[in-house]
Amino acid sequence: MDASVRQMFIDGRWIGADSGETMPVFAPSTGEPFTAIACAGAAEVDRAVRAARHAFEAGAWGCLAPVERGRLLSRLALRIADTAEELAALEAQDTGKPMTQARADIVAVARYFEFYGGAADKVHGDTVPYLGGYFVAVLKEPYGVTGHILPWNYPAQMFGRTLAPALAVGNAVVLKPAEDACLSILRLVELAAEVGFPPGALNVVTGRGEQAGAALAAHPGIGFLSFTGSPEVGTLVQRAAAANHIGCTLELGGKSPQIVFADADFDQALPVVTKAIVQNAGQTCSAGSRVLVERSVYDAFTGRLADGFAALRVGTHDMDLDCGPLISAGQRRRVQGFLDRARSDGVPVLAEGRLAPNLPPAGYFVAPTLFGPVPRGNVLAREEVFGPVLTVLPFDDEADAVALANGTDYGLVASVWTRDGARQMRVAKRLHCGQVFVNNYGAGGGVELPFGGVKRSGHGREKGFAAVDEFCTTKTVVFQHG
Repeated sequence: MDASVRQMFIDGRWIGADSGETMPVFAPSTGEPFTAIACAGAAEVDRAVRAARHAFEAGAWGCLAPVERGRLLSRLALRIADTAEELAALEAQDTGKPMTQARADIVAVARYFEFYGGAADKVHGDTVPYLGGYFVAVLKEPYGVTGHILPWNYPAQMFGRTLAPALAVGNAVVLKPAEDACLSILRLVELAAEVGFPPGALNVVTGRGEQAGAALAAHPGIGFLSFTGSPEVGTLVQRAAAANHIGCTLELGGKSPQIVFADADFDQALPVVTKAIVQNAGQTCSAGSRVLVERSVYDAFTGRLADGFAALRVGTHDMDLDCGPLISAGQRRRVQGFLDRARSDGVPVLAEGRLAPNLPPAGYFVAPTLFGPVPRGNVLAREEVFGPVLTVLPFDDEADAVALANGTDYGLVASVWTRDGARQMRVAKRLHCGQVFVNNYGAGGGVELPFGGVKRSGHGREKGFAAVDEFCTTKTVVFQHG
């Protein structure tokens, strides 16, 4: 293992943990450790929050005008674009995703800072008509210090998705990335310092979720929390936020349906349906993990879908094939457990992808698998697998499709494939989720599109100007002028 340890970034400086504790970082493609990170505890989290508070209240960050904040974010966007290949290589090694997908992620994080850099000086307040002799202004203000707990599946993208809007409106931030994949984030923080972000504006504490993450969620100096991860941990984060009487956004996963009606354009739908589950090896909260197909075309559609699945290839991140490994040995065991249970339940396997020859034996590889028809009550039809596993279920009519689509505890993303314009509108309005794509599927969509879920998928909205509003609070000022 590389003897170097990646340190955390607090108040403009790189530091190790007071305890000296570190933990290894494993490459999913090989299953071998290749570096290590410092493990923060409550002391380091407290130091980071205090640094952020000072930067906001008395430091250089709090003194910046909105236009200057925007220029800093825009400069970072350009610096990310200039460093894209280095960042993509780091992201691919750390997460296992193919290089093509890692490059797309770096393009996305640059776009986040470009978008919110342009938004920083456009966060306007409002006025309220009131009694005669009064003038009322409603101001939008930052919370001060925001806490961000990020997942391992899209570390670079999530850095932009949650931090850029928080910084744009003037918050100083403390970020706890996932211990499984945080190296691109540490490099991005370094780039932020290079382009001029002042000390304390952006702080990163690395380490285990149960230590650093829990300490950040519970810290009384945080004004707002952003969390992306599992529903179980999301519940703990929300309880911690409630104890301090602060708000939070929670993005907690999904079991997103793609509804294919008989009149759908199969040529258009099939490659999108396949990509929506194999992208990032299915480790995407908004993965299209359920395909609901009208019964009259079930055999025709699934036959072609199976042909595409059988052609999928799995390899290491640098092979740049259709699908890379899963993030960890634990995640592979979890996904394999779903596969084994489905087979023991007698759920038919329609197709499997192929592992490339001579893969590293300790890599975390799982072949993409297509199951169907899946019984509606089966665990595969209801629970989030978070792997390259696609379930196909037939439906009888429009009402049945809507009931089936809404029949899980989740509500994040959905898509509707039909040429019938009236049906497009009817079904989109009846689906219980945060995003609906019609004759396309964006797996979360672009930077401009508000994103978030309902039910067990969480609450609050990221992306677009909706995220700006999440990271602001309002103050009503009432003037009596006579």
